[in-house]
Amino acid sequence: MSKTKITIGSVFSNVKEYFKESHRLSPLAFYCELCETTLVCGASAILTYTVLNPATKIFIPMMFVGSMLGVIATFKRKAAFAIILTTWFVIMNFIALITLFG
Repeated sequence: MSKTKITIGSVFSNVKEYFKESHRLSPLAFYCELCETTLVCGASAILTYTVLNPATKIFIPMMFVGSMLGVIATFKRKAAFAIILTTWFVIMNFIALITLFG
C-alpha cells in the first residue's frame, strides 16, 4: 500500500487544473460563474453587515443579476437540478425587485 503525500503545492496545482478544465469546457459558463459568485457573495456580505437595517436596494439587484448569470451557467453546463435552483432564485429575486422598486 503506497502513501500519497499531500502538499500545499499539490493542492494548489489540483485546484488550478480544476479551474483550467472548467474554463476549457465552457468559457461562457466559467465567466458567468465568476461574475455570479462575485455578485452573490458581495450581496450576502452586504446583507450580513446591514442585517439590522438591510440595504435591500443594493443587495437584491446584486442577487437578481447573480442568479440570472447562474441560470445561464447551469444551462450551459447542463446541470439539471442547479437550473431549477437558480431559476427559483431568479423568480424570488424578481418578485423582491418588483416589491421594492414597484
